[in-house]
Amino acid sequence: MPKVKTSKIKYPNGWELIEPTLRELDAKMREAENDPQDGKRKCEALWPIFKISHQRSRYIFDLFYKRSEISRELYEFCLEQGYADANLIAKWKKPGYERLCCLRCIQPRDHNFGTTCVCRVPKHLREEKVVECVHCGCRGCASGD
Repeated sequence: MPKVKTSKIKYPNGWELIEPTLRELDAKMREAENDPQDGKRKCEALWPIFKISHQRSRYIFDLFYKRSEISRELYEFCLEQGYADANLIAKWKKPGYERLCCLRCIQPRDHNFGTTCVCRVPKHLREEKVVECVHCGCRGCASGD
């Protein structure tokens, strides 16, 4: 969760351009955290939180690496303040992980047989056509679909 905005923090140039979107995503995150979890499995209750966290990290990643609309200073500020997941962004920069949904999907210790998540298997190689990741609810984040 991002830190609370106080007067002691010096915001870099360009912050005012991305602040409305980040505030909107923060509001969605609070809403997802406070949602009732009646009738949902334990893992399903966390899926909206993973999705919003992914959106926020992808937004900052795209602004810096794809569109070059924010400065390195602002990008690093966002990482330091917790607006984006630095480890997930580091994976997105590597080939084969461009569409990775969460880091738990590639950790072998969290899956049967020491492999990765089923959502990492390209759709054309799956036996089952509709699959949801147990950890984050992703339906397929493998590249080359």
